[in-house]
Amino acid sequence: MSIISINNVSKKYKTKLALDNVSLDIKQGELFGLLGVNGAGKTTLIKILCGLTKKSGGTVSINGFDLDKDMVKIKEIIDISPQETSVANNLTVKENLEFFANIYGNNTPEIIDNIIQTFSLEEVLDSRAKILSGGYKRKLSIAIALVSKPQILFLDEPTLGLDVFARRELWKIINKLKKNITIILTSHYLEEIEFLCDRVAILSKGKVLKVDTIEEIKKTTNKKSFEDAFVELVEAENE
Repeated sequence: MSIISINNVSKKYKTKLALDNVSLDIKQGELFGLLGVNGAGKTTLIKILCGLTKKSGGTVSINGFDLDKDMVKIKEIIDISPQETSVANNLTVKENLEFFANIYGNNTPEIIDNIIQTFSLEEVLDSRAKILSGGYKRKLSIAIALVSKPQILFLDEPTLGLDVFARRELWKIINKLKKNITIILTSHYLEEIEFLCDRVAILSKGKVLKVDTIEEIKKTTNKKSFEDAFVELVEAENE
């Protein structure tokens, strides 16, 4: 069952076409990856789905709601962890969680404790967000996005700038979240997409080149590695 249906969506900035008739169906409960080089249209698509920017054409349905007519209802079931870490720097980790939980009316000990355990935040609960390491800041940012108990979570470059150990720790957490909610993830890291995603859409210059599982993409391109398959698809589009 599709929870997000995207049909012929386009986005134009003056003379630049950022999205060119993009069509995708994302299934309920899957972790869906958006992969592409800089300027491929990944972040633009995420912003459209979250109501942060308007599309130029096409239609979008999210959990049966029309993006053009029902954005208020859609915002009740989605949340986003953006590229820029979204935390209140002068609050402690616990205060951050409680602050956003109060906003969403979900400030119960059970919800807060569950999030703390899921993200292993016990050691830094009383630390101000501004002194946290990059890895902990990213964990806190994603944890805050889950406070609203969304049905759909958008993760835009969740491990950007993290070292390999912090990145892999975050992969384990994201993997645990799979199936409980639908996750749409954008990433530059091929190994991240390969490790986490049930299916992936490869974008280039605003167009969808391929939508499938990692294994099927490797088979159809006759490549042993996903990196080789990705490069072949993108280079073929750019020729």
